[in-house]
Amino acid sequence: MNNNSERLRELIVKEVDELTTSDEKLELKSLLNKYPEFIQELNEQKKMKEVSKKMKLKSPPQEVFDSYWMGVYNRIERGIGWIIFSVGAVILITYGLFKFVETLISDSQLETIVKIGIIGVIAGIVIIFVSVIREKLTIRKTDKYKEVQR
Repeated sequence: MNNNSERLRELIVKEVDELTTSDEKLELKSLLNKYPEFIQELNEQKKMKEVSKKMKLKSPPQEVFDSYWMGVYNRIERGIGWIIFSVGAVILITYGLFKFVETLISDSQLETIVKIGIIGVIAGIVIIFVSVIREKLTIRKTDKYKEVQR
């Protein structure tokens, strides 16, 4: 019974999760006929899944979020996290672009004009990216409505 009960429990889980194939459904039916004590377990599992589908997490009121962001520690923590993430991303992107340009320059089959064009596109994207970030930071410092919620 040990091997059969393990297989039966496995089939019950698959049945509850609606993952059984037609052959597995037949196998489950025959095993349930052989071991009817597992029918109750199958029904309980199905009820449990039904109840858990209907459960919803209650969202806290907006005041909770507002008070959370009023705390200095919470704002500093999130800011430091973003700074560390941004620095890491900049390092990885810069390294990747450097290796790409290095490979591009050493490729002897690629014409010089194409190399210049690709490097120009990359340089333009980097300059635009830096410009947009600088603009956003400048506006953020001087925005007198940044505390106003929409």
